[in-house]
Amino acid sequence: MSVIAEIIDTLENKIEKLFTRMASLEKINQDLKTELTNTTTIIQNQSREIDTLKKEYEALKIANSLLGSEENKRDTKLKINSLIREIDYCIAQLSD
Repeated sequence: MSVIAEIIDTLENKIEKLFTRMASLEKINQDLKTELTNTTTIIQNQSREIDTLKKEYEALKIANSLLGSEENKRDTKLKINSLIREIDYCIAQLSD
Protein backbone atom coordinates (compact mmCIF):
# COMPACT_ATOMS: atom_id res chain seq x y z
CA MET A 1 0.00 0.00 0.00
CA SER A 2 2.79 2.42 0.74
CA VAL A 3 4.04 2.15 -2.84
CA ILE A 4 0.60 3.08 -4.13
CA ALA A 5 0.41 5.95 -1.64
CA GLU A 6 3.80 7.23 -2.79
CA ILE A 7 2.71 7.04 -6.43
CA ILE A 8 -0.50 8.91 -5.58
CA ASP A 9 1.45 11.57 -3.64
CA THR A 10 3.89 11.98 -6.52
CA LEU A 11 1.03 12.21 -8.97
CA GLU A 12 -0.74 14.80 -6.79
CA ASN A 13 2.45 16.87 -6.57
CA LYS A 14 2.92 16.76 -10.33
CA ILE A 15 -0.72 17.75 -10.93
CA GLU A 16 -0.36 20.61 -8.46
CA LYS A 17 2.79 21.79 -10.25
CA LEU A 18 0.95 21.57 -13.59
CA PHE A 19 -1.93 23.68 -12.27
CA THR A 20 0.54 26.23 -10.91
CA ARG A 21 2.39 26.30 -14.22
CA MET A 22 -0.90 26.61 -16.12
CA ALA A 23 -2.01 29.55 -13.96
CA SER A 24 1.36 31.21 -14.49
CA LEU A 25 1.14 30.74 -18.26
CA GLU A 26 -2.43 32.09 -18.32
CA LYS A 27 -1.24 35.21 -16.47
CA ILE A 28 1.65 35.66 -18.91
CA ASN A 29 -0.73 35.16 -21.84
CA GLN A 30 -3.13 37.79 -20.49
CA ASP A 31 -0.24 40.23 -19.96
CA LEU A 32 0.94 39.66 -23.52
CA LYS A 33 -2.57 40.24 -24.88
CA THR A 34 -2.77 43.52 -22.97
CA GLU A 35 0.65 44.56 -24.25
CA LEU A 36 -0.37 43.68 -27.81
CA THR A 37 -3.53 45.77 -27.52
CA ASN A 38 -1.56 48.72 -26.17
CA THR A 39 1.07 48.40 -28.88
CA THR A 40 -1.58 48.21 -31.60
CA THR A 41 -3.18 51.39 -30.27
CA ILE A 42 0.19 53.15 -30.23
CA ILE A 43 0.91 52.06 -33.81
CA GLN A 44 -2.49 53.32 -35.00
CA ASN A 45 -1.94 56.68 -33.29
CA GLN A 46 1.52 57.00 -34.80
CA SER A 47 0.21 56.13 -38.26
CA ARG A 48 -2.43 58.85 -38.00
CA GLU A 49 0.22 61.30 -36.81
CA ILE A 50 2.49 60.37 -39.73
CA ASP A 51 -0.36 60.93 -42.20
CA THR A 52 -1.11 64.32 -40.64
CA LEU A 53 2.55 65.32 -40.77
CA LYS A 54 2.83 64.24 -44.42
CA LYS A 55 -0.16 66.43 -45.31
CA GLU A 56 1.31 69.36 -43.39
CA TYR A 57 4.64 68.85 -45.11
CA GLU A 58 3.02 68.92 -48.55
CA ALA A 59 1.08 72.06 -47.62
CA LEU A 60 4.26 73.71 -46.39
CA LYS A 61 6.10 72.78 -49.59
CA ILE A 62 3.37 74.41 -51.67
CA ALA A 63 3.22 77.47 -49.44
CA ASN A 64 6.99 77.79 -49.62
CA SER A 65 6.89 77.63 -53.40
CA LEU A 66 4.16 80.26 -53.56
CA LEU A 67 6.34 82.53 -51.47
CA GLY A 68 9.03 82.45 -54.11
CA SER A 69 11.15 79.44 -53.27
CA GLU A 70 12.79 77.93 -56.34
CA GLU A 71 12.97 74.41 -54.90
CA ASN A 72 9.38 73.28 -55.38
CA LYS A 73 8.07 75.52 -58.13
CA ARG A 74 7.44 72.64 -60.51
CA ASP A 75 5.37 70.77 -57.91
CA THR A 76 3.39 73.90 -57.16
CA LYS A 77 2.68 74.55 -60.84
CA LEU A 78 1.52 70.96 -61.28
CA LYS A 79 -0.75 71.24 -58.25
CA ILE A 80 -2.22 74.53 -59.47
CA ASN A 81 -2.81 73.05 -62.94
CA SER A 82 -4.50 70.05 -61.35
CA LEU A 83 -6.77 72.33 -59.30
CA ILE A 84 -7.63 74.37 -62.40
CA ARG A 85 -8.57 71.19 -64.28
CA GLU A 86 -10.80 70.13 -61.37
CA ILE A 87 -12.48 73.54 -61.36
CA ASP A 88 -12.99 73.41 -65.12
CA TYR A 89 -14.52 69.95 -64.78
CA CYS A 90 -16.89 71.18 -62.07
CA ILE A 91 -17.92 74.16 -64.18
CA ALA A 92 -18.57 71.85 -67.13
CA GLN A 93 -20.71 69.61 -64.91
CA LEU A 94 -22.72 72.60 -63.71
CA SER A 95 -23.22 73.83 -67.27
CA ASP A 96 -24.84 70.56 -68.32
